[in-house]
Amino acid sequence: MCLLDRYLLRGLLGPGAACLAGFLIFWVTADLLERMEDLQARGLPWSRVALYYLWRVPEFLGVVLPLALLLALLYALHRHSRHHEITAMRAAGWSLWRIAAPYLLVGTISSAGLWVLNEQLAPEAATKAEQVLRPGSGQQTDPGLVRNFGFMNRRAQRSWHMDAYHLLTGEMTAPQVDYRTAEGTRRWLFATRAVYTNGVWVFYEAREYDSDPRGEPWLTPVRRAPVLPMPEFNETPEMLRSAHVVSGRLQRRVARKLDLPIRTLREYERLHPDLPAEERAWLETQLHGRWALPATCMVVVLIAMPFGAAPGRRNVFHGVAGSIFVTFAYFVAQQLGLALGTGGHLPPWLAAWMPNLVFAATGAWMIWRFR
Repeated sequence: MCLLDRYLLRGLLGPGAACLAGFLIFWVTADLLERMEDLQARGLPWSRVALYYLWRVPEFLGVVLPLALLLALLYALHRHSRHHEITAMRAAGWSLWRIAAPYLLVGTISSAGLWVLNEQLAPEAATKAEQVLRPGSGQQTDPGLVRNFGFMNRRAQRSWHMDAYHLLTGEMTAPQVDYRTAEGTRRWLFATRAVYTNGVWVFYEAREYDSDPRGEPWLTPVRRAPVLPMPEFNETPEMLRSAHVVSGRLQRRVARKLDLPIRTLREYERLHPDLPAEERAWLETQLHGRWALPATCMVVVLIAMPFGAAPGRRNVFHGVAGSIFVTFAYFVAQQLGLALGTGGHLPPWLAAWMPNLVFAATGAWMIWRFR
């Protein structure tokens, strides 16, 4: 990396950090104002509220990172153009592609960071954030508690039902499991509660019955046990959580939000191999959308470069306005593509990737045509 590359990076990293911090403060403040009444009703001290938002930082970072990169890049390019530094670099034989090299490196690193945030850090941090709220809330308002929860593992032909299930602790109240034994007999398992320990579901005060051809009133008792581990049940709390979360999204047909990690969507797809066409279109669009989302940072760099590097004071301001307008159109196209894909009007891969491909190609063409 030559001296000019390091100079361009220094000019970007400072504004980038400032933009990222500013967007984070704005996002946290907006969310705090929206949730103020709920937090006060829980009686949480400010220290716990601060810890809650600390755990939500990865989620917010995943939203604001592309926007902060865009504004920081436009500011850096505007400053270089105002002092005729880009003109001097081009007069020395550097093309706009060569000038863009350190920015593309930052975009690549930002895309990788966005992937880690969305798929690894944010889901775990969101769980920790909900756990912070639990001590201050009663069981009736506990956000992790799901009443009358049902779950069907179609692949293993096991049906679960419970009076209550906690998404964070994985504890069941009054679970009932309908499953097939190795001999092919239909069996019912009832218990007062169940917990997931060391990779095994353990049922307490368990009772098992075999079905009878005459119907449910003639269930045949098989065994009773105060503690009954069931290692043959391969469902995990993550599977049950994915079933609950994804089922809720499917019922509402939420198209615009890409907040479910790929592993959650894959778990649901694996457990439901025979989804209807409309539900499969939604699920596949969400999957491709999650794969395409980190590329947003690279697309933002390609969009900003030809507009922000425009020479002359008047052209610079026009370029900044044009870049912001094109980026806004890009985000609108992302939402439109998701809506068309989840609605079954476009193939899922095309709906998710088309905005990236079109706007990245447009930005690359404008860089190549830059004068």
